[in-house]
Order: sequence, then C-alpha cells, then structure tokens
Amino acid sequence: MSDFSSEPTPELRNPQETFHSGDLTLRVEGEVVPVVDVHLGQQQSIYFEHHILLWKHPNVRLGVKGLKGAAKRFFAGLQIFISEAHGPGNIAFSREAPGQIVVLRLERGQTVDVREHQFLLATSNIEYSFFFQRGLANLFFSRNGGLFIDRFIGQQQGGLLLIHGYGNVFEKYLAPGEVLDVEPGAWLWKDSSVKMETVTALQSSGGIFGAIGVMLGAFHSLSTALLALVVWGYNL
Repeated sequence: MSDFSSEPTPELRNPQETFHSGDLTLRVEGEVVPVVDVHLGQQQSIYFEHHILLWKHPNVRLGVKGLKGAAKRFFAGLQIFISEAHGPGNIAFSREAPGQIVVLRLERGQTVDVREHQFLLATSNIEYSFFFQRGLANLFFSRNGGLFIDRFIGQQQGGLLLIHGYGNVFEKYLAPGEVLDVEPGAWLWKDSSVKMETVTALQSSGGIFGAIGVMLGAFHSLSTALLALVVWGYNL
C-alpha cells in the first residue's frame, strides 16, 4: 500500500481565524483572490509593499520605511523603501492575484526566510532584512533571476508576518538530516535553520541533451524545521 505520510501537506484554505498582535486585529477574506483586512489600534503599526494597498480608513496614516542595504537592493532591481501604516482605523491589502495567504506568528528570536516578491505585510515588531544567496547556480532559485532572499526576525514580544503564495501552499516538516529536492521556483518560505543548495538532476534521454542537467533546490535540516512550498497557479 502506498504511504503518503512523508509528503508535503496541502493547506486546504486560507486561514479562517482572527489574528491579534498587541492592539492590532486582522483576518483573511475572500477565496480565489485573498484580501487581508487589518484593524489598527493606537500602538501597533504595520509595514507593507506600497502597491498592494486596497483601501484604508481616512484616519490611517501612511509613511515610508527605509531598508538596510538599500544600495545593494537598488542595483539588484529590488525595492529600497516600503510603506508603513499607523492607526487607529481599518486598512486592507491584496496582491489582486489568485493564491493562498500564510500567516506566521514569529516569537522573539525566531527567523524565517522568504522568497522575494512573496512578502505581503508584517507588524512593526518583526525585523526585515535580506541576504545574498551566493553562487551563479543560485540564479535558478528565482523565476525572476534574483539572488536576494528576504529574512524576517521576531523582536520583543514577537509579531505577525503574512506571505502570499501564488497558488496552493504545501508544508513539509523536515526531520534532522532529511533532504527534499524541490523545483527552484516552488519554495515559498522556510525556517532559517533549513539549508538550501543547488543540485543537478541529469536527464535520461541520452545524447548531448541527456547531459543537460535540471537545476533543483536541495533543502536539508539539522533539526526538525518547516519548509513551505507553493504549486504555482499564477506566473509572475
């Protein structure tokens, strides 16, 4: 009998519960094209990519937040500023594309890595940075040819991080020493303890074309950790 217990597990729908962080409350609405509806209090603020703003209450104030390493991001064609929102009031966001929303609650010191262009928004007590994935072969980790990976770290009492997956999201807990080969464009986010490298799978057709390798991402963990994948329903 086939055993699928070790396979990545699909998320069946967008989160249904209401999430809280300080005096902030948010929920995910919609099915095919998800919308994140946020109610801001007086204290907790959020930051987000400016082009995903859908609507806001007039009392919600918008600002600009600079990112560390702005020069490197600029020459890589990545954004160097993101927007901030301060309450009180309601504000909503959407990438206006099919997919699923992932809501992560990061505790103090918890770190996750996210593929570029998947980040949606985060509460102000989440630190936002990035790192450079070295090696020419790692160009294949991004469908946009990027080498930068976003990194988010929980600060103080922790906070919320939201990611948009352009398709169906699957999760896989990697046991210590376990390895999973993943198509480079399919990984969405991972615990920072999950290591990533490029491997080549040779074709079996023979001849010169049989020697051309398919680039795959090999993810492996030194301890039990989470890797999230997305089966793309929308091509960037």
